[in-house]
Amino acid sequence: MSLVAGRTAAADQLERMVRRVQAQARVPAVAAAVNRADRALWTCTVGGTGNDTTLDEQTRFRIGSVTKTFTAVLTMQCRDDGLLDLDDPLARHLDLPAHGELTVRRLLSHTAGLQREPYGDVWDTLDAPDTDRLVAELARAERVLPPGRRYHYSNLGMALLGRLVGRLRGASWAEVLTERVLTPLGLTATTVSPGPRAAIGFLVDAYSDEARAEPPTDFGAVGPAAQLWSTAGDMARWAAFLADPAALDTAGRVLAPATLDEMRWPVTVTDETVWAGGFGLGLILVPRGDRVLHVGHDGAMPGFLAGVYGRRGEGTPAAFGAAVLGSSGTATELLELPHRLLAAAVEHDPADIAAWRPGEPAPVHLRGLLGRWWGEGFEYVFSWHDGTLRARGAGDPAGRPPAVFASVPEQPDVFRTVSGREVGELLRLTRDGDGVVVRMHWATYRFTRHQETFDRYDFRV
Repeated sequence: MSLVAGRTAAADQLERMVRRVQAQARVPAVAAAVNRADRALWTCTVGGTGNDTTLDEQTRFRIGSVTKTFTAVLTMQCRDDGLLDLDDPLARHLDLPAHGELTVRRLLSHTAGLQREPYGDVWDTLDAPDTDRLVAELARAERVLPPGRRYHYSNLGMALLGRLVGRLRGASWAEVLTERVLTPLGLTATTVSPGPRAAIGFLVDAYSDEARAEPPTDFGAVGPAAQLWSTAGDMARWAAFLADPAALDTAGRVLAPATLDEMRWPVTVTDETVWAGGFGLGLILVPRGDRVLHVGHDGAMPGFLAGVYGRRGEGTPAAFGAAVLGSSGTATELLELPHRLLAAAVEHDPADIAAWRPGEPAPVHLRGLLGRWWGEGFEYVFSWHDGTLRARGAGDPAGRPPAVFASVPEQPDVFRTVSGREVGELLRLTRDGDGVVVRMHWATYRFTRHQETFDRYDFRV
């Protein structure tokens, strides 16, 4: 099979997966997209909008709680710009009648213990509060768990973070979002209102083929938790940014890759009985085996479901993300589909394998330390690749990332671990009178050329 034919077959496979879910889950309209740096954007639409517009790549769907990922990025921008600290209490920046002691970090990770929704029966009345009412009624909202006790999802908490972003930037949440995220990333089809090309959301009857339109809703001050509309193409690109920001935002205009690394670090599990998923700072984390992680968010609003996830890990193309948007509020099969699309795209159209090419040698003063060392009774291999000093356990599986070191200014024999095992810790080299490295200390543990017990080393060298 030719390369072109193989890619066509892979695209056909993805389309069949989308069509199968649309038919079996009975979804009036489904739009799906896969973004990757080494291929053109793949899209697929199946069904109809429920109105007089044509379902196509420009059709917008409600993305619900995927909106939270945007609010989380805006919050981290404020942190990176020195406007807040993640451990600041809200009261340091907002005048609130209650719950001002809750921290930004706890709200981002849904570990603040704040009740799920604003005060009142929002889902009965579909009457979302404006900003003044949200704040005025905050004293009537419960703290249902102690802060830090466990994961408890809260739209109210994310609404408060949206209020915080607007206050710190001196504009509305929507204005800040457009200026600081949507425009720089070219997400021109992502908006706070549906626009003229939106699909209608439906409740599909469980026992017949009737599809009843859900009422339109505006979430007011809770908008930072669930307000946005978008296309599958925009959301696949957003998912790719969350997983691999350096590939889509090379200048770091929206957020530094290191900050996205911080957001993807698991803060809590979402289900303590199975540990099948976690939550970082505004991001859902779904481990997929073999050191592969899907990162993103699901969304649900009356008549709509959305799944938006990027992939990281072995065999992943650059800027790899998938989105599935649907116009049924009950077809939960839609939420697993982006994960399946990512897996199938890698299986049937894997990333190209770049040829290895010789690189620059290690600096002269480091060549003597390369090779095998022993620490705590275990063997490690220190090497020089891609311009960096690295270390990995001799028995580590191939997919496990190595520890990577960076030199410490004005200390040629001291390095800082910048990723992998013992990140943040120092590696110190000790040389003999001839300049040969005879031992090392990594995170204060001694490393020697031969296996040693803890009490068998002569420090007179």
